Amino acid sequence: MSLDSAKLNLWLSLRRFFRREFLPVLTDLRLAIILLLAIAVFSISGTVIEQGQSVAFYQANYPEEPALFGFLSWKVLLSLGLDHVYRTWWFLALLILFGSSLTACTFRRQLPALKWFSRTWKFYKQPHQFRKFALSAEFSHATVDNLVPLIEKRYQVFREGDALYASRGLVGRVGPIVVHASMILILVGAIWGAMTGFMAQEMVASGDSFKVQNIVDAGPWAAPQIPQDWSVRVNRFWIDYTPTGGIDQFYSDLSVIDDQGQEVKHKKIFVNEPLRYRGVTFYQTDWGIAAIRIRLNKSPILQLPMARLNTNGQGRLWATWIPTKPDLSAGVSLVARDLQGMLLLYDTTGQLINTVRPGMGVEVNGVTLKIEEVVGSTGLQIKADPGIPFVYSGFALLMLGVLMSYISHSQIWALQKDGKLYVGGKTNRAHVAFEREFLGMLEQLGKPTVVPDAVNAIASQEA
Repeated sequence: MSLDSAKLNLWLSLRRFFRREFLPVLTDLRLAIILLLAIAVFSISGTVIEQGQSVAFYQANYPEEPALFGFLSWKVLLSLGLDHVYRTWWFLALLILFGSSLTACTFRRQLPALKWFSRTWKFYKQPHQFRKFALSAEFSHATVDNLVPLIEKRYQVFREGDALYASRGLVGRVGPIVVHASMILILVGAIWGAMTGFMAQEMVASGDSFKVQNIVDAGPWAAPQIPQDWSVRVNRFWIDYTPTGGIDQFYSDLSVIDDQGQEVKHKKIFVNEPLRYRGVTFYQTDWGIAAIRIRLNKSPILQLPMARLNTNGQGRLWATWIPTKPDLSAGVSLVARDLQGMLLLYDTTGQLINTVRPGMGVEVNGVTLKIEEVVGSTGLQIKADPGIPFVYSGFALLMLGVLMSYISHSQIWALQKDGKLYVGGKTNRAHVAFEREFLGMLEQLGKPTVVPDAVNAIASQEA
């Protein structure tokens, strides 16, 4: 046997295996249901388990002793990739396998079925062919010409001599194909978004500019989506408070700056009102205190950074140390809770020595300390997901396909032969409504000479 013959035999064997063994399994409805359930379960886990957090976060919230449900510790969670479910190889493999199953089913079953239905307006030329219909009748004093006026307003009618075919609602047969196509489009969008999208977080002080750099989660092909030729400036950050002192809303006034230093977009954002530019979305998610501006006696305004204190979940506090002597041998600690409240001053022994508000001055260690401004910082979550247009289009197509699928595909055949008229019909859904319509049509044609038991049963129910 030559090498070419061996290759040909191998190719034919693989083709037979694919068509006879693999393809039937791939198009099996049970496999599709199992895959869909698995995708749903892991999608839920990605919603319940916080995604894209630090290792320390998972160590604190998913300890080994006691492990959640007896097994889910931070080590198990990280090893399985449950901290970034939607970008794991196994989740993407599930999506690809489910999409392949839908595609194979569409081309092997749905499209051939549609092609067959589009040809079913072939005409029945023999009376015995009408015996297969549960709804059929035989008339001795009616013709095809009598039938046409009764159905032509509701059906598309085709005639070939004394044979007739009428149908309506063929779009109902297209509906399942549209549903399959929409689900494939949604899967394509999800996979494309997972491979090319990214998520970043930035904490930016009011008045500063930044480029997207702090990437916390990204797909393998996300680099082109990360902006390099433009930046964002935080013009101002502020908080609106309620009369009782609680936070009502926090805002960021943002400007998009191109590489020439020109503002190309400007927007005030707040929770649920993000800034979108070139496929990148900036969400207002957090806030903090970046720095404090002070004046000692008649010195120039000094800006000192503030650091967030670890309070073990007992609230938010920021602090800094303010020197009161040029040689830094003396100073006070300043603690702040928010951007407008009372600021606390502590000496080197940890004793509270005074309180002050922004805009006020106070005497400490022989100098006048004036708080000019508390500089806030905005916490931004930045996302890019190029697959979203595909997903949204897929959901719109899915809703359309579901509506189309509810449309009944009804068909009527008729044949006039040997002085008799044979009529039969069927539908794929809304059987009761079609049966009543069919019975009403028979009554208008006259009294049939032969009526099947099914039609008699319907007539007796109507009576």
